[in-house]
Amino acid sequence: MPTDVSKQLFNLISLASKKRFLKKAVFSKCADKETVRATATLFERGGDIMIQIETLRKDGKALHQNFSADDISICETIAQFSQINLIGDGADAEYRKSKSGSETIIGEKKFLSAVENYGKKIEIKAHNRAKAYAFDGSEPFMFELGISDKNGRVYDKKQAKFRQINRFTEHIAEVYKYLPSDGELNVLDLCCGKSYLSFAVYHYLTVTMNRKVNMVGIDLKKDVIEFCSNTAENLGYSGLRFYACNIDDYEYKMPVHLVVSLHACDIATDIVLTKAIELKAKVILSTPCCQKELLQNIDTDAFEFVTKYPMLKKKLCDALTDAMRLERLSAHGYDVTALELTDPDDTPKNILLRAIKKGDGTENAKAEYQKLCESLVGDKKLYIKG
Repeated sequence: MPTDVSKQLFNLISLASKKRFLKKAVFSKCADKETVRATATLFERGGDIMIQIETLRKDGKALHQNFSADDISICETIAQFSQINLIGDGADAEYRKSKSGSETIIGEKKFLSAVENYGKKIEIKAHNRAKAYAFDGSEPFMFELGISDKNGRVYDKKQAKFRQINRFTEHIAEVYKYLPSDGELNVLDLCCGKSYLSFAVYHYLTVTMNRKVNMVGIDLKKDVIEFCSNTAENLGYSGLRFYACNIDDYEYKMPVHLVVSLHACDIATDIVLTKAIELKAKVILSTPCCQKELLQNIDTDAFEFVTKYPMLKKKLCDALTDAMRLERLSAHGYDVTALELTDPDDTPKNILLRAIKKGDGTENAKAEYQKLCESLVGDKKLYIKG
């Protein structure tokens, strides 16, 4: 049977939903240790306001339940969690249950008053299978990196970055089956920059997938690395470390299971791929940008009908550069593909190169790749050649 306090919380959720005041509710500290968290959001169906509760499990699966705003069976979900944060349009409230079972709602009166006086007509999208994100903004690393506030609300200016992080994590989930199923995972983020990905990947692997992870981020910018190191320490991410150095100067722990790199500029992507190939990384996920090397060095008449137009030349060289990178990885025994990272409206730098180690490649394949390079740039010594 629902307790009096859980009924009070349900009444808050119900009223805030019907008034369209509730943005989301985040359920955490579940009694079932296989559950990471749950998130409630609103949608409209047949003119009625509905509540969808998405429950994320440690195996990466997301379970969905839909309730009407008056369905008191939501209390069954409430009973499973020790902390629930209600995030509204202008006020928040927090439910807490102690180990002894005592319950309280912090900010209840202020939240209820805001709901009762709420007069906005906020349009709620019709139900169309809600997007199941890996993260909802309530994760501690999101707050530390300035993506969301302390209540888990993602800042408007960070929505694109939030979607990008979630989409990249979906790609991690898709290649997870190619990583070792037990033992410690060795992960690298090369040319890591501010390391949004490092923190997201580490959180996903350690918290969601419950794995022990040794992860290293490397970049040349000392101030950025200092920030990342301090942030990892603040979060208690003991298996995540950062170093300010050239990626060739770091002494790598073997074997390397996963290499990620987000928007390493121009030849930096080729340097990352060279290192990943050298380390025989099991999985490589790289999103390149600013492909200038081929643009400045292409030397062939085969595409003269394109390269005589500067704008088209740039687009051609962008595509050729990434295709050549995939061919190079393939020659070294990787199963490769090019994927869309996120919505093109969020960033034009939208290509993800994915490579999964299947073998060592052949000398013949490597020679064919060098012939391809020579056909495009002659005998110039370029990073894209490897």
